[in-house]
Amino acid sequence: MTEAPPLTVIGDRINPGFRSTRALLEANDLAGVQALAVRQVAAGAAALDVTIGPRAGEDPAFLVEVIRAIQAAVDVPLCFDYPDAATQRVCLEAYDPARARGRKPIVNSLAETRWEMTELLAIRPFRAMLMASERLEDGAGRPNRTSAEIAGTARRAALRLVHDHGFELDDIIVDVTVSALAVDTAGQNRAALEAIGTIGADPELRGIHLSGGITNIGQQLPAKAADGSDLRTQLGRAFVTVARPLGLDTVLATPWHDLRPLPAGDFVLETFRRILPLAGTDVLRQVRKLYRPA
Repeated sequence: MTEAPPLTVIGDRINPGFRSTRALLEANDLAGVQALAVRQVAAGAAALDVTIGPRAGEDPAFLVEVIRAIQAAVDVPLCFDYPDAATQRVCLEAYDPARARGRKPIVNSLAETRWEMTELLAIRPFRAMLMASERLEDGAGRPNRTSAEIAGTARRAALRLVHDHGFELDDIIVDVTVSALAVDTAGQNRAALEAIGTIGADPELRGIHLSGGITNIGQQLPAKAADGSDLRTQLGRAFVTVARPLGLDTVLATPWHDLRPLPAGDFVLETFRRILPLAGTDVLRQVRKLYRPA
């Protein structure tokens, strides 16, 4: 049996959603941002996700400063995490491929509902983080709820990028969206995992990359599990443990967090497996068991 390649980690810490990073950005502390970039790469990040939040639209000059400061400190590609083409244009124009050893940036997040982002290819080639959580239907955006909708949207959009815009499948990263387990009463994580399996088994999509934002899954939960382990980290590992054999090969995550698969019988992993088929209040009851001692 061929061993799976190592998990690719896109470092997620340059984001004002983290309190410490927000403080750096509010203080215009570019040296602190550089140190955070260096720490992530030293911990194994193959690329760095970059967002400064709403300030990007209000102060594009600062966004350019941040990008240039990061590229002066590290040589990995940057993943620009903005849903609008105007901000992505600023990012792509500021990005210097030579400082990333010739490697392309990543545009996060292209979607069927934001197809105008493909016009940015006129600035420079890029890899695409393709959001499979929404589709275009009758001219309007619709959320994808089922695994068939997620996988169908990913397939349709990926092949369109290949056939109409000259992408290689290796330059497409499908994000299936990992949901906060504490509020996942509709089975979105189950649908995401099933979609990973469907996409990963599609021969026409061989070579495409499958990703999820692992930090999301532990949101709104206590720090410690009932067995005393780090609940949020263990939940991320549980998702990776289930998703890796299905085709997950990339995660948006904090690089120094443990992302190794969990062993069979692990308390958090086995509870996570029991939660996956459930819906509604049954999910909430099982989630409470993760952090309330029996």
